[in-house]
Amino acid sequence: MPSDRPRYIAFEGIEGCGKSTQATRLAASLGAVLTRETGGTAIGARVREVLHDPANTDLSPVAEALLIAGDRAQHRAEVLAPALAAGKHVVSDRSVYSSLAYQGYGRGLDLPMLRTVNDWALDGRWPDLVILLDLNHDLAMQRLASRSLDRFERETSDFFSRISSGFLTMAADEKHRWVVLDAARSVDEIESDVRRAVREKFGL
Repeated sequence: MPSDRPRYIAFEGIEGCGKSTQATRLAASLGAVLTRETGGTAIGARVREVLHDPANTDLSPVAEALLIAGDRAQHRAEVLAPALAAGKHVVSDRSVYSSLAYQGYGRGLDLPMLRTVNDWALDGRWPDLVILLDLNHDLAMQRLASRSLDRFERETSDFFSRISSGFLTMAADEKHRWVVLDAARSVDEIESDVRRAVREKFGL
């Protein structure tokens, strides 16, 4: 692809895989807008509090999915669309594919319905490139051991196994859009592979 238009690049993976670190580094190297889902706007931050609060044990999967889609619609309107329209690259810690992985493969909700609702929320603007940081759940939990876990991080190993399989399935189905990297390596090694992937894909 030519590099003459702004790109939307998303990092995906389970909790503890290093998405935030790599998104921050890539955004800095590209001079891109750095954002996240959920919580990339002031309204979204309030939605995120509900979603991640471990006290909310009775939140239904459908309600969870719709709250996240609402956050995504606000994020598109307030952050994503204006940045791209201004000619700026956007690097995001998570994207629509997290909804498909977590609420679809993880919670067992209808995948076509999730795609339809989230495509509406995005106004059809899906990421140009998805970088999946693939990591074993046990290692991810070791990385998170020193902090208090949120509502998602407290989920079972089986839940995260379904999510990881979902991410890999989507990556295999859309090879032109995804790059899968081993996230068990050092931060610098992963960053080097991320930069190589972005150069090869977009010439950036």
